[in-house]
Amino acid sequence: MKKIKLYSYYFPNWHQDDRNDNWHGKGWTEWEVLKCARARFVGHKQPLIPTWGYEDESKPEVMEKKIETAKKYGIDGFIFDTYYYDDGSYRIKCIDEGFLKAKNSKDFEFAILWCNHDAIYAHPSPRVIISPVLKSGAVNKESFVKITNVFIDKYFTQPNYIRVDGKLFFAIYNVYKLIGELGGIDECIAALDDLRERVREKGLGELFIGTVSAIMEDNFSSYVDINNILNKLKIDISLRYWWPVKFEDKRLTIEYDEFAQNGLKAQKEDFINLDIPCVCHMMSGLDQSPRTIQSEIYESLNIYPWYTICVGSTPEKYGKAFKEMYELAKNNGRSSFMTCIWNEWTEGNYLEPEEEYGYGFLEEIKKVMEE
Repeated sequence: MKKIKLYSYYFPNWHQDDRNDNWHGKGWTEWEVLKCARARFVGHKQPLIPTWGYEDESKPEVMEKKIETAKKYGIDGFIFDTYYYDDGSYRIKCIDEGFLKAKNSKDFEFAILWCNHDAIYAHPSPRVIISPVLKSGAVNKESFVKITNVFIDKYFTQPNYIRVDGKLFFAIYNVYKLIGELGGIDECIAALDDLRERVREKGLGELFIGTVSAIMEDNFSSYVDINNILNKLKIDISLRYWWPVKFEDKRLTIEYDEFAQNGLKAQKEDFINLDIPCVCHMMSGLDQSPRTIQSEIYESLNIYPWYTICVGSTPEKYGKAFKEMYELAKNNGRSSFMTCIWNEWTEGNYLEPEEEYGYGFLEEIKKVMEE
């Protein structure tokens, strides 16, 4: 049986960026949000303290340590959350100056997830005026071509760029949003076909396109409609970035074991409901409270970032859930890789070593992958 690879999403906001300087003050990074987090109820694990400290990910030597650690514990590559707007990049020095200039980067795979959503003020988000927009992520046909040409020339040409079944892997966070911005389904089909052709013209072969299809569940009542769109766009694979986070009772907390079972159930439903292959996804927890104003009373509002908080996550519980998810991926046979999250510190979903459990979550991954 072909080995199931494990790729980890990497969130890049732990370095200086000109847009952040303008929005938050000169030299700001999201570490400031983590430092200011506080416990909102008895037993709430905040603030989190990273074992490695508050490092600058745009420095090659910092990224070299991350790559070395990820490889050691069974992770095959990073999928970078990547932000490009109509007027240029955002949070990109992590890849361009950190990862690509790291001495060991060529020995580690990478790809990009184009986060084509708006930049919002969630550092921290007010409770009443929730996450106002700082920068629109909207594109038109011309800016879509401009942005994807950057991806082709700068990233797709790299020898260690992730390929799935020999094809270049490219992820678009929200294709439903892209359809609306480009003018409709036919226009989006044409834009993606044109992207595929531009990749071929560069001699890079074929594209393997993924998207977070769960986003479409908020816009369609029928999987018939969702499958129809995914098939028309020739999307190759369905991705996840989260497990279910909305609850009718708007509970404040959920235990990790229940959270993980909800994630496993959602993954199984993806396999049943979607025509295309699906990637099994792992989470170590969920706590977006650092991204809210700390002086507010925290409640679940079922809207980002005011969601239910996952409590009780431990390496042992994560390891059990990871093994179940790995078995599901292996037995399903519809995907050649899994995903997890490397460093969503202010969302409570991370694998990087932390003060209480150290490398515990990574150790659990290693155990399963070695088995």
